[in-house]
Amino acid sequence: MVVILLSLLNPAKGIIYNTLFFRLIFKDSIYALHLCNYINEYQVFEIQKKDPSSGARTGILRTDHGKINTPVFMPVGTAGTVKGVMQRDLKEQVKASIILGNTYHLYLRPGTDILGEAGGLHKFMNWDGALLTDSGGYQVFSLSDNRKLTEEGALFRSHIDGSPHTFTPESVVDIQRIIGADIIMAFDECAPYPCDYDYARRSMILTHGWLERAVQRFNTTDELYSHRQVLFPIVQGSIYADLRKQSAEYIAEAGMQGNAIGGLSVGEPPDLMYEMVEVVNAILPEEKPRYLMGVGTPVNILEAIDRGIDMFDCVMPTRNGRNGMLFTREGIINIKNSKWANDYSVIDENGPSDVSRYYSKAYLRHLISSGEMLGAQIASIHNLAFYLWLVDEARLRIEKGEYRNWKNRMIVALAQRI
Repeated sequence: MVVILLSLLNPAKGIIYNTLFFRLIFKDSIYALHLCNYINEYQVFEIQKKDPSSGARTGILRTDHGKINTPVFMPVGTAGTVKGVMQRDLKEQVKASIILGNTYHLYLRPGTDILGEAGGLHKFMNWDGALLTDSGGYQVFSLSDNRKLTEEGALFRSHIDGSPHTFTPESVVDIQRIIGADIIMAFDECAPYPCDYDYARRSMILTHGWLERAVQRFNTTDELYSHRQVLFPIVQGSIYADLRKQSAEYIAEAGMQGNAIGGLSVGEPPDLMYEMVEVVNAILPEEKPRYLMGVGTPVNILEAIDRGIDMFDCVMPTRNGRNGMLFTREGIINIKNSKWANDYSVIDENGPSDVSRYYSKAYLRHLISSGEMLGAQIASIHNLAFYLWLVDEARLRIEKGEYRNWKNRMIVALAQRI
């Protein structure tokens, strides 16, 4: 029977079987454990091409909600919505294969009772693509005046009504089981920038202790729905190279299916962020996906891909779009500037979305300046589609073996103000 089941595991088809199925077949025997471990390692991520002149690589990340080509940018849907963008447009215009939700915000609203009754976030928001949920650690970190961290977990007050709550490594796993994202994150503390060495070290040790408990909880609980979940731990250590090395070694030893780098893009200079990425990626397993959390500008993303990062998320394309900043391959447009008031050319004739090539700059400027919701929607769709185009183009350049030269040309253009 083992031979028959293994013959079904064809990674080219992206098939991933729920571990509960194998536990049922083998009655929770040691065969089930070995087979589940085999599936976890064999199926999740596959490197396809490496750029000869940089650390950039392409790959396929497999989930039960579809294959994800990497490098990938993941639009942020904090509270079960990418702000101002309908799911239809995420698929048809942005062409997103995976989006984010946030454990902190979803826990508070609509709450786990509603999400559980709905059958998880996929069904609640009618999204059949892949989902990743952040652990909420960054949001708790942001509540510096209303939270207390201990070895047990984090005590905090809701930003909505001030009610008290507690997150522990175990409860955060449980909440994410109910949310049902394909990729879930271990609870961590995101140290502020700047912080001194002692604080960063204590924060890292706290995150490592929490990770042990999160992995234990994850390994002793089952998925609640009909798809598999994987847990990513998070490297911390602030801007201190020796702490980043220690954390990367610890996270690598956890042996999970992918790894994340947190605590960057929180105010430090970009060159320092790139340095920390290099330090960490020299240690994290090459064969597993690497996720740089909360990053970033188009230039940040291209530089991080150059250093071996596979996954990105950031609110910048939607947040900045709502405020009139548009990203294009020729540079950055501030659509609020008066120079666009009577420019009737399309927003971006080379834009990857229909809205980019349909509406004029003058019209979009009018909408944004007037506070019309449609303006925020158009700008958000345009920017997200551009970000997805950018990582798709990066993937093509890696496949052609010309990533470094292309990147060096692109970052000059992308940083320009038009």
